Amino acid sequence: MGTGPNVGAGLPAMQAPRYSGHTEVMPSQASQLPHVRRRHRVLYNKVYSRSFFRSDVMSLPSLRLKANADRRLRNGHLWVYSNEIDVAATPLHGFQAGDQAILEAAGGKTLGIVAMSPNNLICARLLSRDIKLPLDKSLLVHRLNVALSLRDRLFDKPFYRLVYGDSDLLPGLVVDRFGDILVVQIASATMEAHKEDVIAALTQVLKPSGILFKNDSAARDAEGLNRYVETVFGLVPEWVALEENGVKFEAPVIQGQKTGWFYDHRMNRARLAPYAKGKRVLDLYSYIGGWGVQAAAFGASEVFCVDASAFALDGVERNAALNGFAEKMTCIEGDVFEALKELKASEERFDVIVADPPAFIKRKKDMKNGEGAYRRLNEQAMRLLSKDGILVSASCSMHLPEDDLQNILLTSARHLDRNIQMLERGGQGPDHPVHPAIAETRYIKSITCRLLPNS
Repeated sequence: MGTGPNVGAGLPAMQAPRYSGHTEVMPSQASQLPHVRRRHRVLYNKVYSRSFFRSDVMSLPSLRLKANADRRLRNGHLWVYSNEIDVAATPLHGFQAGDQAILEAAGGKTLGIVAMSPNNLICARLLSRDIKLPLDKSLLVHRLNVALSLRDRLFDKPFYRLVYGDSDLLPGLVVDRFGDILVVQIASATMEAHKEDVIAALTQVLKPSGILFKNDSAARDAEGLNRYVETVFGLVPEWVALEENGVKFEAPVIQGQKTGWFYDHRMNRARLAPYAKGKRVLDLYSYIGGWGVQAAAFGASEVFCVDASAFALDGVERNAALNGFAEKMTCIEGDVFEALKELKASEERFDVIVADPPAFIKRKKDMKNGEGAYRRLNEQAMRLLSKDGILVSASCSMHLPEDDLQNILLTSARHLDRNIQMLERGGQGPDHPVHPAIAETRYIKSITCRLLPNS
């Protein structure tokens, strides 16, 4: 489980569109496209006419790249590394975290506007490829409208990740939507400096009843930002309602993990339906029941949820009762590895097991230990499967390739002398779009496999 890296996600285009943020072309207007285009340009000039001469844009400092360092950016990437900067021409110590700057190639050609993090390895992130469009309320409104148009196509109810950082061309910003409640995570000094613009843009585009800033993640430390949780607009209750795959939930947005809910596995949880019906299900690292309660809704005969957090298991019981499945649920509080040993000692068996742990590999240097943890988890889970059992193995570690997870499953199965079939693979949902130039924006892996006797 997890919301993934704070790299976020968005439009993968090589050249950012010069939209006003105030014009929307409806499908019914397609036949009038030339007319719409003319209108579009007029509105653009009207909205941004000041930008061509704005003192804040004209006064932005330059950030100069070394020779050939612009190649990756021209190919679509959005990040600038500190070793790519011509520090003789533009010393990084001349910038403050949160500054905006005009990025220039070695020859002086402008490449766009970047958000500065001068003390980090990723010292700048592209905000716009048009130097007339700095980060401000107008650009935020436009980016939010573009992001919203995708989610409106995908979902018939307003429960989703609205903004996924870099992939939505808003680096350092994550927004989860729970109907008229918005939960926001800011992970960059530049977004923090513009948090009033963020609030104003969100209220203009979505008209929420409440906005919560859940700014308590470790990602803020690298930017020199304080951690805090604050209701910045309207009222935000402790638990907010959402619906996923036709199942009702309440998420603890203030005290819960991350934004309170993990929308990233929505599609993978939906795939559980045909496997769960009439079966005994074990949900490991259950949190508040995203997998387990849905398994009950899909017709499971019995569901066991294991989590170390009593607060999370209270959420499981709350959500099970909300859907009328309380009698199907059994909650086990404790360390998952210890719980697996106890279940094995009690000779418990399950038809379906879901293993969706937190990230065991948070940094590349954690690879060896993390891969070992994934193998121990999956192998112990396999020991509890029935003769013809289903294992859903998931990972939110962006550093673990999907093929490595598959090899871990194969090795674990063979160590137990069992045959394994890979049935389905899944990734994060389309409200977490992957930027094709930024591998870090793809972090969710889910593999559904079948374990059989070795005969």
